[in-house]
Amino acid sequence: MTRVVAQGTFDILHPGHVHYLADAADMGDELHVIVARSVNVTHKEPPVVPDEQRREMVSALKPVDEAHLGHPEDIFVPIERIEPDIIALGYDQHHDDEQLEAALSARGIDCEIRRASPLEAEAAERLLSTGRIIDKVLDERSE
Repeated sequence: MTRVVAQGTFDILHPGHVHYLADAADMGDELHVIVARSVNVTHKEPPVVPDEQRREMVSALKPVDEAHLGHPEDIFVPIERIEPDIIALGYDQHHDDEQLEAALSARGIDCEIRRASPLEAEAAERLLSTGRIIDKVLDERSE
């Protein structure tokens, strides 16, 4: 059985998230998703939706076998516990593949890193990021 791990913030779910997780699920037999804790989200605005609610929403998605909250201090703890064969990164996630491979190797974690494919946006108005969704809500509610 091939176990795949995907990870992310998953703050307001949108079609890009669903595509990423479906693509990740297609890489193996079992998909585990690690939902980042708010305290660990430092590369963008903090999530609006609380940690456990985001985990619950991701868990409800069809491609997901199990959703986990990330560790508050060490992002590798859940990866060590899950023991994946593949880590599926989103096509636009900020991770440096080589640095991640080195960090995994240093911890004795032997798994392949793959990138999910991008979701083709058929129209410019397609909302494929939480930030764009929030901006649109604020624009429309302030009129």
